[in-house]
Amino acid sequence: MSARVVCFGELLLRLSAPGRERLLQSPALEVRIGGAEANVGVSLARFGHRAAMVSTVADNALGEAAAGELRRHGMDTSGVRIAPGRMGLYFLAPGAIHRPAEVLYDRAGSAFALAAAEAYDWPALLDGADWLHLSGITPALGTNTAAAALAAARAARATGARVSFDGNFRPKLWEAWQGDARGILSELMAEADLLFADHRDMGVVLGGDYPQSEPLARVQAGAADAFAAFPRLRWMACTLRSPRNVDHHALSGVLVGRDGGTALAPREEVGPIVDRIGGGDAFAAGVLHGLIHGWQPERTIGFGLAAGCLKHSIPGDFNLATVADVEALVGEGRYDVRR
Repeated sequence: MSARVVCFGELLLRLSAPGRERLLQSPALEVRIGGAEANVGVSLARFGHRAAMVSTVADNALGEAAAGELRRHGMDTSGVRIAPGRMGLYFLAPGAIHRPAEVLYDRAGSAFALAAAEAYDWPALLDGADWLHLSGITPALGTNTAAAALAAARAARATGARVSFDGNFRPKLWEAWQGDARGILSELMAEADLLFADHRDMGVVLGGDYPQSEPLARVQAGAADAFAAFPRLRWMACTLRSPRNVDHHALSGVLVGRDGGTALAPREEVGPIVDRIGGGDAFAAGVLHGLIHGWQPERTIGFGLAAGCLKHSIPGDFNLATVADVEALVGEGRYDVRR
């Protein structure tokens, strides 16, 4: 079973210090293509789904390369607009041991951020779509992108497509234009069938306070508030991450349904981490894959967590794992050499 999933967001160039260096410790940067929504789309395409990207890229070689990279991984880029301007960038200084990674954004005034909300013909772009995937990064970029994301979600509702929304709260981006994060994110979450968020997101959007001592209890309390606030919402999912240090983390996954049921994927020790950027997007793609197939919650969250864990072993923003790779991690003999 495959589905048509439309992903809307900004394509970015990621400029990383080589190895474990700090930015410009040596005069070199490694370039990769990324972006939260594109990361989900690439993973879904590799899982066999008909994933399509909607975005705006710069009318130059950088924009062409970004769209071309998605096509290389099987995504439909016919919905990617080309416009004068610049590509959004982000700079990454990878962490090591006790030194955390650092991200610097350079996205202001990008072709995507400046594109008018009316530039996207959502009834045409969503034709035949089963799901629309959005994240909170898109509305955080400014009034144009916030309006476009909300228009996309409402259009998906009108066509009968389900909406997947990843909270992805980025305070630095919201602060840059003094955006109403609480109000805008609340409007978008109200359109969602599936929400990737935890109690911290609910604290931002709904103002909830979650003093429970156990992380799972905090997530369940946040989910209860989300279901009460957003009648359309059917599922809320998140990872629970316990860093040992920058290079070693413990991960588990939680999927909570409107019926009150909670599925928990057992904790996995992850490390040494090769690249954690995009891990949450890989998790999201795995959960979407399970829901599209109508799997039981336990199988769905187990597959999602395994996909997220595998991403930590792959350089770059994209999770290049296949369904077989993920299922091998979930199953027995997962560390055997494959011959």
